[in-house]
Amino acid sequence: MLRTHTCGQLNINDVEKEVILCGWVKTRRDHGKIIFIDLRDRYGITQVIFHPAISESTYKIAQELRNEFTVKIKGKVKPRPKGTENPKIPTGQIEVEAQELEILNPSQELPFEIEEEIDAGEDLRFQYRYLDLRRYKVLNNFLLRHSVYKIIREFLDKEGFLECQTPMLTKSTPEGARDFLVPSRLKAGYFYALPQSPQLFKQILMVAGIDRYYQIATCFRDEDLRQDRQPEFTQLDLEMSFAEEEDIFALCERLMQEVFRRTKNIELKIPFKRLTYKEAMERYNTDKPDLRQENKEEFAFVWVVDFPLFKYNEEEKRWESEHHPFTAPKKEDLDILDKNLAKVRARAYDLVLNGRELSSGSIRIHSSLLQEKIFKIIGLDKKDAQRRFGFLLEAFKFGAPPHAGIAFGLDRFISILAGQESIREVILFPKTQKGICPLTFAPSEVEKKQLDELSLKVKLTPNKKE
Repeated sequence: MLRTHTCGQLNINDVEKEVILCGWVKTRRDHGKIIFIDLRDRYGITQVIFHPAISESTYKIAQELRNEFTVKIKGKVKPRPKGTENPKIPTGQIEVEAQELEILNPSQELPFEIEEEIDAGEDLRFQYRYLDLRRYKVLNNFLLRHSVYKIIREFLDKEGFLECQTPMLTKSTPEGARDFLVPSRLKAGYFYALPQSPQLFKQILMVAGIDRYYQIATCFRDEDLRQDRQPEFTQLDLEMSFAEEEDIFALCERLMQEVFRRTKNIELKIPFKRLTYKEAMERYNTDKPDLRQENKEEFAFVWVVDFPLFKYNEEEKRWESEHHPFTAPKKEDLDILDKNLAKVRARAYDLVLNGRELSSGSIRIHSSLLQEKIFKIIGLDKKDAQRRFGFLLEAFKFGAPPHAGIAFGLDRFISILAGQESIREVILFPKTQKGICPLTFAPSEVEKKQLDELSLKVKLTPNKKE
């Protein structure tokens, strides 16, 4: 390693140790015959002092330093003079007296200052995201994200869940949002789709006897973007065999308890409040009610249940699934599936936090006959259903167990935990509302040779050229 310690590691117990630090110059202060810098890395800040009496050559190099130069410093840990300590940082009782200095890389003039509060707009910050991430205010969002992932994995491991990875190149089964399509080179004219969710694969894993599955999954939806939407997003995906609603509720509530206890030092009260879809709409005129004032709680959870199974598409004059077509109807409503679709309720549930949908799930259909019937209701004839979902219907014929699942939008959840209005603040390299990556400027044109290999030809219309 180039360094012996990080910039957030040294304290009064390290006095008189010889150390080597690497990092970025946060600030430089020239006090005549003494130069001070604050050296920063991911872990913290250490004050370094350059004095010509210690090393004239090192002092001369220090005169060249500017903000965000990357440097390597060898020196001795000293206690700060009385009255100059900084109790706000862990290293505030010491400084490093520099003996050697190497400039590993200089920095040109910055597009914005690396300070906690800056005037730079979102587009500029995301274009230079690697500089933005040097600010602890931004970095802390991703330290929090790391902690949440770790807590999730530890919790679900103890609960007997198996972490699995489902395919990223899969079959296009358009239902709801548009798929992102990937052309096949080996089979011209055919396409993979990037997954909108691992829904079908996780249900098949239940048929396989996996019993308890989870995945922190990257998913893709080609839809118009809003503040809380991105074309690629991350969700915590769960599925359980031989489970009903109460099993999902209890598991998720305990998971939320664990996350809030360990990241916010908050003890959540469980069970969470429950509302039927009908109650939520009548009382709050929304199926995502914000109950913070009513419950007098910085975080208010509520389960919303008993959603309609179907909604009517006036434009296309047909019935559609309210959630997705793999959601089971309530048992007591099975007898009206052929009579009154508007009154059929779903065994679906949403977990709402502070007026924002945090997760959505349902008891799944595990009968191929019932699944075929639901497909028929939403306008998929037997041939279409077989073409799109034949592999799932086939799997259901081999002893598919009753199963249930849920998916948490992790970007949204972490943005709430971090106190951020936009999920873009908790995504390392987010897209703009036009779906553009400010860092790489993707999407971009590709070479004709690449298109030829894929047997594709681009046809641009004037209004879509942009």
